[in-house]
Amino acid sequence: MTAPQHHWAADAFFYHIYPLGFCGTPDYNDLFSPPVNRLQKVTEWLPHMRCLGVNALYLGPLFEASRHGYDTADYYTVDRRLGDQDSLKQLAQTVHQNGMRLILDAVFNHTGRDFWAFKDVQQNLSASRYCSWFSGLRFDTRSPKGDPFTYDTWSGYYDLVKLNLDNPEVRGHLFEAVRMWINEFGIDGLRLDAADCLSQGFLQALHDFCKQIKPDFWLMGEVIHGDYRKWVNPGMLDSVTNYECYKALYSSLNEKNYFEAAYALNRQFGKEGMYRGMPLYNFADNHDVDRVASKLTNPAHLYPLYLLLFTMPGIPSIYYGSEWGIQGRRTGGSDAALRPSLNLNELQRISPQPDLPGVVAKLAYLRAAHPVFRLGDYQQVLVAPLQYAFLRQTDGEYVLVILNADEKEVQVTLAIPHPDGKATDILNGSGLFQVKGGKIENLSLPPCWGRVLKIT
Repeated sequence: MTAPQHHWAADAFFYHIYPLGFCGTPDYNDLFSPPVNRLQKVTEWLPHMRCLGVNALYLGPLFEASRHGYDTADYYTVDRRLGDQDSLKQLAQTVHQNGMRLILDAVFNHTGRDFWAFKDVQQNLSASRYCSWFSGLRFDTRSPKGDPFTYDTWSGYYDLVKLNLDNPEVRGHLFEAVRMWINEFGIDGLRLDAADCLSQGFLQALHDFCKQIKPDFWLMGEVIHGDYRKWVNPGMLDSVTNYECYKALYSSLNEKNYFEAAYALNRQFGKEGMYRGMPLYNFADNHDVDRVASKLTNPAHLYPLYLLLFTMPGIPSIYYGSEWGIQGRRTGGSDAALRPSLNLNELQRISPQPDLPGVVAKLAYLRAAHPVFRLGDYQQVLVAPLQYAFLRQTDGEYVLVILNADEKEVQVTLAIPHPDGKATDILNGSGLFQVKGGKIENLSLPPCWGRVLKIT
């Protein structure tokens, strides 16, 4: 069986939660305390997600780990700080009942030091039958952790032990965990942590394994740098994180330089774009980077930023709480401020941007109602320091997006490849403009906002 031509993820709007922080769990897992069902909090937020227009939920690491979740101790057991198998099963059922897809974080490049096979190596040293499970394991020197051996790590962090993914036993262990996640929890896809560290052979094997079980299963990889075509292709991943455009979303506003955003989008999605037609995973922030509200020098720029996020090619994602404009920065090498426990009622009361969730919901509805934003071509029309316009086009729809980062209303004249017609503002619900001789003249743009014009 092969995956359907039109994948459900092309129509998705993702909500990203880092469960260990969101649910207010203890920082450390003692690995013996009784499970506590804190995942219930995610269930309580589902109505809010539905109001936003979310139809896909991406949950960060959920399985037994020592600290932050990316240091896995057991791929087959839910982290006791979050609950147990039944807790996750109930949440997954409720997510699906609410018409949402469920994506889990998969940490396959490395484990934590409490991973049972690594513990066996610590106990039995070179006599352990699991020595071959780990990359670069050597008994001729000591690790910085005091072990009478050393090993490969992720990025020099000795709490993160690199797996030997070429070992068939390791692959079998991980793949069977995925089978269990699909069969028990009905998950719809995986976000692969550190995907740019995973070999092509491993990714191809994972792709084939998952698609055989569930043909429309979605595989998205965390990729920071490089040519995305290396990972996104029919035999490997369906999508990757669009870090290339991430910075442009906020810095083009801070620097009053929409040329930066326009260059990035044209390079990716223009007529000769490297990733034209590729459904990249777009985001303004996540669990690893500062909140976008902390990055922007002008809070009002959240509005044109999200307008761009939902109208540009690719799949939009919101990190929990950022729809309220909350701030958060990495401090002293800690990610804690990026991964807080939030109270929904309190957010509604003290939000710095109380109307922002409604704006996000409007943008999500606009994207869902108009296939052109999910499937259409991209063509640049106007780039100025504080204004930016582009076309999205399919055979059946022709839409012009115009962004204004200026704090005051401005007027622009736009030349478009459409001789005569009408332009209806489908974003603001008012405004009818004329296209004459391929131009829309003296188009007024609201401050720190924009227009979306359907051309007929």
